[in-house]
Amino acid sequence: MKILTINAGSSSLKFNCIELPSEKELISGYFEKIGLGGGFYSIKIDGNKVKHDAELNNHSDAVKYLQEELFKNNIISSLDEIDGVGHRLVHGGDRFKDSVLLTDEVLKECEKFNDLAPLHNPAMLACIEAFRSAMPSTPMVGVFDTSFHQSIPEINFLYSVPYSWYKDYGIRKYGFHGTSHKYITKKMKEILGKESVNIINCHIGSGSSVCCIKDSKSYDTTMGFSPNSGLMMGTRSGDIDYSIIPYYMNKTGKTLTEVDNILNKESGLLGISERFSDHRDVENGMYEEKDPKCILANDMYVDRIVSFIAKYYVELDGNVDALVFTAGLGENAREFRESILKRVSSLGIEVDVEKNMNVASYKDIHEGIISTEASRIPVYVIPTNEELMIALDTYEIINN
Repeated sequence: MKILTINAGSSSLKFNCIELPSEKELISGYFEKIGLGGGFYSIKIDGNKVKHDAELNNHSDAVKYLQEELFKNNIISSLDEIDGVGHRLVHGGDRFKDSVLLTDEVLKECEKFNDLAPLHNPAMLACIEAFRSAMPSTPMVGVFDTSFHQSIPEINFLYSVPYSWYKDYGIRKYGFHGTSHKYITKKMKEILGKESVNIINCHIGSGSSVCCIKDSKSYDTTMGFSPNSGLMMGTRSGDIDYSIIPYYMNKTGKTLTEVDNILNKESGLLGISERFSDHRDVENGMYEEKDPKCILANDMYVDRIVSFIAKYYVELDGNVDALVFTAGLGENAREFRESILKRVSSLGIEVDVEKNMNVASYKDIHEGIISTEASRIPVYVIPTNEELMIALDTYEIINN
């Protein structure tokens, strides 16, 4: 079966076509600047990447070009060969605990979460409609970033604000990166040969979250009501004292919208280093230039991750089957991983420096164990694959 996976943003669309059950990626692509002018897209097949300029007025145009590329590259000879389309949806509120077939009723329900994800949900829903129009007989499945975290208990998802805020307005921790955390849980069950696992998964990239996974289910996670909570990230502040916001507004005359933009797009690594949001640039500033602000930004990032690893170790009562690093930074930033692991040595974790330096997604060894045999908790690097997880969920739903 051939499954398309779609990850749409307000001005972008990322896709993969995956053959199941073999899990072979047939083609992938990324459309950019949709509706902004100067649109273009890139196609990757058999390891080769080709870029094309394109007029992308809306997501329907992107869908049209996508279909053309499927035919042109001999992935399909008829649209009927696409057995299902899996769509990543950022927010399912507390309504969707699993991936679901996208019916008219479900899509109407999804519109209710537009206020919770105003930049992402409307664009994704528009993209789904474009696909439904172009491929009316093909089943569509929604895979929600928030679904995996619906197992988090009240003690962890509620904020200590009036309970009516939750009842009346849905104010609670939702968590994100759920598709990645779910995929890593599946992989670790296979690797460890266990039906149920307790792991601490560190999804560290430009956006980052740590997830406490108990009995193969999300028990706690760093992201909350929005993706801007928890860890500091590339441009996001992570957790701060809320009183900073009115204080800063009074001092500067900034509006709430302006401050929100600063906390989401001008903070984190960028805010502290005052130069870089990409950790690779921060590392270069640290090691090549000895820039004290880059060193500070890196050390703060390490510290925040260490704090949550320690917290989740306690939440799991020390019964941790594995600590896992994944996503761009987690899979590649070897010195960064080593710094974190040395800081949690009191938990009985020992990093094997040589193994750690040999594991990166751009090297021959892109996954594996990076702790010593004496380490009380094994530490793994596992590349995430959200597209495959979306495809697998879609495959399961359309076959049931």
